[in-house]
Amino acid sequence: MCTVTNPLQFPYKYYQNGILIIGEITTQFGCMNDALSFSEYPRTIFPDDIVATPKSYQHILSLVFAVKEINENPKVLPNITLGFHIYDSFTDARVTQQNTLKLLSGWKRMVPNFNFDQQSKLIAVVGGIDSEISLQMATLLSNYKIPQWTWVGIVTAEDDNGETFVQTLTQILHQQGICIAFSEKTPVVSNSFQMLQSFQSIQTKASSINNSKVKVLVVNAEPQTRAWLTWYIYFHSVIEDTKEMSIGKVWIMTAQWDFSSDSMQRNFDIQVFDGALSFAIQSQEVPEFSKFLLLLNPHSEKGDDFFQIFWEKAFNCLFSYPHELSEGHNSCTGQEKLENLPGLMFEMSMTGQSYSIYNAVHAIAHALHKRFTMRPKLSRMLDRVRWRTTDFQPWQLHHVLTNFSFNNSVGDTVSFDENRELGAGFDILNWVTFPNQSFLRVKVGKMDPQALPGQEFIINEEDITWHILMLGVFIKNKDTPIVKANNQNLTYSLLIALLFCFLCSLPFIGHPQILTCYSRQIAFGIIFTVAVSCVLAKTFTVVLAFKATKPGSRMKKWVGKRLTNSILLGSSLIQVAICAVWLCTAPPFPDLDMHSLAEEIIVECNEGSVTMFYCVLGYLGFLALVNFTVAFLARKLPGSFNEAKFITFSMLVFCSVWLSFVPAYLSTKGKSMVAVEIFSILVSGAGLLGCIFFPKCYIIILKPELNSRDQIIKKH
Repeated sequence: MCTVTNPLQFPYKYYQNGILIIGEITTQFGCMNDALSFSEYPRTIFPDDIVATPKSYQHILSLVFAVKEINENPKVLPNITLGFHIYDSFTDARVTQQNTLKLLSGWKRMVPNFNFDQQSKLIAVVGGIDSEISLQMATLLSNYKIPQWTWVGIVTAEDDNGETFVQTLTQILHQQGICIAFSEKTPVVSNSFQMLQSFQSIQTKASSINNSKVKVLVVNAEPQTRAWLTWYIYFHSVIEDTKEMSIGKVWIMTAQWDFSSDSMQRNFDIQVFDGALSFAIQSQEVPEFSKFLLLLNPHSEKGDDFFQIFWEKAFNCLFSYPHELSEGHNSCTGQEKLENLPGLMFEMSMTGQSYSIYNAVHAIAHALHKRFTMRPKLSRMLDRVRWRTTDFQPWQLHHVLTNFSFNNSVGDTVSFDENRELGAGFDILNWVTFPNQSFLRVKVGKMDPQALPGQEFIINEEDITWHILMLGVFIKNKDTPIVKANNQNLTYSLLIALLFCFLCSLPFIGHPQILTCYSRQIAFGIIFTVAVSCVLAKTFTVVLAFKATKPGSRMKKWVGKRLTNSILLGSSLIQVAICAVWLCTAPPFPDLDMHSLAEEIIVECNEGSVTMFYCVLGYLGFLALVNFTVAFLARKLPGSFNEAKFITFSMLVFCSVWLSFVPAYLSTKGKSMVAVEIFSILVSGAGLLGCIFFPKCYIIILKPELNSRDQIIKKH
């Protein structure tokens, strides 16, 4: 017997006893351990040397929660208790293989080909989030035919899989006529000593990412690649003395993407990724998981070596006496609230990656249950308390998982095909970020390989958050002629107003409250008036600019900021006055409508004065009509880029939406009425944004040779 003694030690695990054991190797920690030295025993690593990604701890909790659900369910594996044995890879090849051997040997000692724990049996292993880690695990687990649940695509950085990813993507892009400016590969950090050596190329890679010719970046978003990418952006901002968010790219990410930050990057500005598009594993909300998280306490979690480190790194505090604290650290009380952590550090709802682990555990349990009930002898074992681990072998699960399906605890159907691969598609998400390090996932499409021909890939462009991206593009290209044309400050004001136009739909969502009833129509009226006033000012600027070029014209004195500011302020103040009268005479209020629908009571915002609501809407329509008329008359003015024609189209869309709104609004009740107004707000805002700014962005991003003063004035 060959016992491995004194290996490089990481004394952290999470063990819960059971008859059948599910193993897991997560990747939530990293460390800067030294290179191998054969003159002394490797030292044990303690928390001070560890860099943590607190959000990844949810992957452990999802497995623990799933095991808890199954053990409490008398209909699945009765009289059999599931347990688990969890280690971390520490982003290190040696540690990953060492901990895989520990899974195979039992938790007491590590001896290859020998299991010290005769009362429990390792039945399956949930693979790592990183493809390199999963491959290192599979090298050992495949010898024992233990099912390994690798739940992310096998794509990686500077290795064979990464090369395949690049070659496949390059071929597809070339077929579509898209050129690739560069292809950067992040280091595969099999151990942390190699990380130090790879810092030499950081400056070069950081500069290439900020290449001004490149507007779209496709990222193979494995955890290590994601970490390196944030470091590249950070170092670029330091070298160039700029903010991280000034990079101004459109990001497209693979399904491993998630907003998470390690303990050294907690202040990283995630707005650099605002508007990013990513694939995501299709998932469902698991309500009981949030309740499970609320019960967690650092003083009561027994057997979990990871929990205290997670708590310290997430809340930036230490469990120690005050005199032992180092500078910059607070003392952990254990009363800190997980729900108060930013989404960058931890989320209370189950993420897509965690949902995959959750489903993996349920798949193991349901496959075992099916295996036992399909054989009379094994079925009788379920009715007995006595159980021998030698009665079942892990490889027997492979056959059961072929063409296998089940419903998990939230009713979601999970299916496996003839190759034991998960038969599910992907959601397409648009990531919207905010300055307080929070973010939203907005579903904008889906990819379903099992759908009908032509419907395998669906994306709703109008749901994508472009406005913020456009603002970034315009700020980054602020010195170019097309941005300077027609009052640059007015352009920025319009973009910001459109951003708030989209946001003003939020108060319409949820249970009516006094504050939301007061604010939602008022905010809608004033914000949209500001946006339309900006467009009106731009329209008059176009007309007066051409009139002023005529010899002897007296219009020159009207061209300038004074006129545009007067139009913007004057038009907006009239709407503010109308809204003020509304609030002072008959303000909106929460109300119960017991008459519109039989046997139903509708909780709604009563507008107070319907007349004042239509005054607000009517004034907005009047501004839009004036805008449309002036822009329509100016559409044939000379110039290679006459903005009046685009304003004409935008006002046509705007007026069409709100003319359709009135009969639709009057013919609906309750939540349908609210949905009609939200739809009108979003569509009209998107119409203004698309018609006015898409042509400019097209030239800035795809036709930069046209973004010159000569091109703009050549037809004047």
